[in-house]
Formats: sequence, C-alpha cells, structure tokens
Amino acid sequence: MTQAGVYVVLVTRQRNPGMASLLGETLFEISGQGPAPIKDYFHFAITKSQVIWSWWKISLRSDCRNTPPGQLTESHEDFLEDNRLQNQVGMVFGPHILQYSQNLCQGHYDYIVRLPNALLFNIMAHLDLEDISVVSRTCRRFKELCNSEEFWEQTVRKHCDTVTPTVEALAEEVGWRTVFFTNKLQLQMQISRRKQKENQPCEDKNEPSPSSVPLE
Repeated sequence: MTQAGVYVVLVTRQRNPGMASLLGETLFEISGQGPAPIKDYFHFAITKSQVIWSWWKISLRSDCRNTPPGQLTESHEDFLEDNRLQNQVGMVFGPHILQYSQNLCQGHYDYIVRLPNALLFNIMAHLDLEDISVVSRTCRRFKELCNSEEFWEQTVRKHCDTVTPTVEALAEEVGWRTVFFTNKLQLQMQISRRKQKENQPCEDKNEPSPSSVPLE
C-alpha cells in the first residue's frame, strides 16, 4: 500500500468505541454572520448529545434593538429530522458544514484530527512532501500542523545528516520551512553572513555537507 493509501485508511470516519476517549464534550462549533443581506450573528455547536443553535439579532431598526438572543437545543436524532434547522445551518455556514454536522450526529467521528500533535507528526513523517501538500488542504487542523515550525524542524532533521547550532540559530531567525526550501548555495551564504556578523570564522567543518542539505 502506498503512503497516500495509508493516509486514506487513517482518515476513514467510523464509529469506534475504543477511541471514544479522544472525543471532547464539544465535538464541533463555529460562529459567523449570516450571508447578505442578513446581518444576524449565529453560533452552531455539536456536543456528544446535543445540537445547539444560537442567534443574535443585529439591526438598525429601533424595534429590534431590545430583541434578546435566541437558542435552540436538540438531540442528534431530532436535528437529523429537523429540515428547517438543517436549511438554516446550510444557508449560514454552507453545505460542507451541514454535511459535516450530519456525519457527527450519525456517529461518524473524524478521530484522526483529534489525535495528539506528537502522534500526528509521527504519522506525517512517513509521507512524501507531495502528500503533505494534499494533507494540508484537508482541514484547518492539518493546515496548521503542516505549516508549523515543529513539523518543518522535524523534516529538516530527517533530511539532514547533522543540524548544527549555526543552522538552528538561522532557523530561529528565518524559520525551519525557509531553511528546508533554501538551496545549498544560498543556505551556505546565509550561514557565512551570519558568522561574519557574529565575528566567527566562515569555515565550520561541522556544517552539513552539500549532499545533506535539501534541494529546492
């Protein structure tokens, strides 16, 4: 099975009692303003047992200024039967959020995005960069992880035989992702300039060899 195939298996969403400990009390929540011309503000939350739909009336009309916020709470089963509320969710947050909320209420949980960062980084370490690009577009959680300094530091250390204190200092300045995608010559030039600023010799036998520095 290819690495991409492994990822597909990992993200399959199914009911799994053994992984219930990964689920927090709130499974999902989102807030936002309704589409124009609606100015009202909405909050949508799904807990382990309920769906909570809240709204705040926003209007310049004097007769609406004292309108109190509203809230509707339903069980998962009732939400799946409530076409009116589902239409509201779809109108405010879009069809993707509606489909996602329906999946959660049916017990199809996305366990993988709830795994600890350390475990996800370990999984991602076995993927090619082309796969990482795909993974980063799957959801907000993976976008943040794939763009994190921790992930790119892990990637640099994986591809380099040695990461010296000078390279670490440079990474703190420009970021690990920049270090990874900087070609060999440019990286050596940046290291040399940094050493000159620090009044250090330009040659360092402990620097990574050209073969150990990733190409663009």
